[in-house]
Amino acid sequence: MTMNVVNTATALSEKFGLDSANSRVLVVGAGETGLSVARFLDAQGIRFAIVDSRAKPPLLDKLLENLPDAAVFTGGFDADAFKVATHLIVSPGVSLREDSIVKAHAQGAKIIGDIDLLAACAAAPIVAITGSNGKSTVTTMLGAMAKEAGKKTAVGGNLGTPALDLLAPDIELYILELSSFQLERTEILNASAATVLNISPDHLDRYDNVAEYAREKQKIFRGTGAMVLNADDPLVIDMAVPGRKISTFSINSEAEFHLAWDGHKGYLMQNHKRLMMLDELPLEGLHNAANALAAIALGTAIGLDEQSMCKALKKFKGLEHRMQRVAVKNGITWVNDSKATNIGACVAALEGYTRQVILIAGGDAKGADMNELVPAIQRKAKSVILMGKDGPLIEQALNGSVPIYKAENVARAVKIAAEIADEGDTVLLSPACASLDQYKSYKERGEKFATAVMELNA
Repeated sequence: MTMNVVNTATALSEKFGLDSANSRVLVVGAGETGLSVARFLDAQGIRFAIVDSRAKPPLLDKLLENLPDAAVFTGGFDADAFKVATHLIVSPGVSLREDSIVKAHAQGAKIIGDIDLLAACAAAPIVAITGSNGKSTVTTMLGAMAKEAGKKTAVGGNLGTPALDLLAPDIELYILELSSFQLERTEILNASAATVLNISPDHLDRYDNVAEYAREKQKIFRGTGAMVLNADDPLVIDMAVPGRKISTFSINSEAEFHLAWDGHKGYLMQNHKRLMMLDELPLEGLHNAANALAAIALGTAIGLDEQSMCKALKKFKGLEHRMQRVAVKNGITWVNDSKATNIGACVAALEGYTRQVILIAGGDAKGADMNELVPAIQRKAKSVILMGKDGPLIEQALNGSVPIYKAENVARAVKIAAEIADEGDTVLLSPACASLDQYKSYKERGEKFATAVMELNA
């Protein structure tokens, strides 16, 4: 295998003015991303300090163990640390609107994100994936396809391994899941192929409106690489750049990559060619057909062979907390979609069913307008069990149009669902909200759901 090597010191100097002699870098945020950035800078001999507004960030002990000589400021943003910084490398979880960051930038400090550092130092092609929903699934699908095709592949970013921890000279392909927060601070990505899967209201506690959120997502297309666009999403299809290589996917229309039906049999198609039967995809919901089509479009754009892509899809079992069938008990199917932390994800989950379900929803709506959830619930839910801080917002939006039950937490919601469900029903946890009002993460919420289901009397 040929090693792909970039002179990292030269790349950092040319792209960002970063060097070991004159740069004073402040890493803002001591989470997974901040820790990976600190390790990277340390390996390059570049001076840095780390600041975190939390008194004891969860990874502080790991940070001090890895980098015992690092200057670390916690419990607030140290003003002096910002004053002397020539560069700020800001973690995705920290808003660029923070006063300390705004002031430092105004005084000349350059703001960089870890994705740009990777892009400058990576010698292999990058595929970049974003969207309100489905990005982890598509990222993992494409990673499986590339590995099936025999490529030495590194998969990470917003999913799993932080971007800079992926860097290695023998990597032939980088596949990155990117959030809007990561894209805010990304300028030089120039991915070989990139996609915005969809846009739905999300993170409106960080953005003024959906248009601003969409603009940040659109940054993934900066450069000259292939664009993969969702023909079913008007906000996404409007991102097309004339003169660029563009592929489209759709489950509703005849895009280049689309879903076609022959009677009751569905097929994943490229133009007029059948690639595989929908029934061969071992995932629930039509939105997962869209995810598979997006992954195939990206794989095609970077030259993966059809046989490897379809073989990988036929073996793909999906990700935890994403339309995950937990159990079938007493004829009732229980599905964990706790990762549905916004309206679009919940709507996609509901629309994937042909029969009405019992929906468990609620949590922290992050400023989203719950009225946008109403049409899908009215069509696809026979009843709704609401929980969490913003459960009342969903109740208000529904205005009595669907039977509503209330639960103090997800475990109680499971008990209520078991009482009202009939044989043949599906109970779907798809909250349309974040989990942090009651749980540490969507994973903990999903685990509590699964535990409660398994504890039901068989």
